[in-house]
Amino acid sequence: MKVMPAIDIKGGKVVRLTQGTMERETVYFDSPLEVAKMWASSGALFIHVVDLDGAIEGKFKNMALIKEIAKSVKAKIELGGGLRDETIIKEALDAGVEKIVLGTKALDEKFLSDMVKKFGGKIVASIDAKDGFVYTKGWLYKSKLKATDLVNKVLRLGVNTINYTDISRDGMLGGPNINSLKAILRTAKVDVVAAGGISTIEDVKLLKTLESEGLKGIIIGKALYEKTIDLKEAIRICAK
Repeated sequence: MKVMPAIDIKGGKVVRLTQGTMERETVYFDSPLEVAKMWASSGALFIHVVDLDGAIEGKFKNMALIKEIAKSVKAKIELGGGLRDETIIKEALDAGVEKIVLGTKALDEKFLSDMVKKFGGKIVASIDAKDGFVYTKGWLYKSKLKATDLVNKVLRLGVNTINYTDISRDGMLGGPNINSLKAILRTAKVDVVAAGGISTIEDVKLLKTLESEGLKGIIIGKALYEKTIDLKEAIRICAK
């Protein structure tokens, strides 16, 4: 099971938000590139990078920085945030990004279908939910779509990896929502990567037990920056 440290970029800096709220922002580092190097040197094989500016504004903002990160670290980069047209997706992949995470655009069936046909397994559907319902556009807007219904939709379109985030837990350091995650795992029947609330090594151990149910990875953000989880230890546990 893979462990992906998260790097959220806003205004050129590494930040973490609480429950996706822009007003509840903490700046941790000035250089996303140096943080990527730090996580790669700690053993991360994948790094989850999000352009928060792009997620909010609907247009990708940090391509030059992403290209520099992809060129400078051995870890594979999974990229999300404002990737809402084919041109920018192709540019990111050509720059060395390994996987593209579609959140808001995962609700656009034609677009998602087209991208899966063109780029195959490099396309990941991000399902970001709170109280069972999907949120979009940087988690600002609640849709009328249930998370499990969106899972079924993206499966029909050929997606083979889903990132699932429980927004209510994200940045809270309160532990993952196991019940909602299990509901997604029961529905998905494809690889699922979980995020939101992972705050201790005990959380990591608990999530590792769900590997047999289809959980293939976890994304850890705030806990790494607040040093409540040691990345090397998390990787060691999940590699067993």
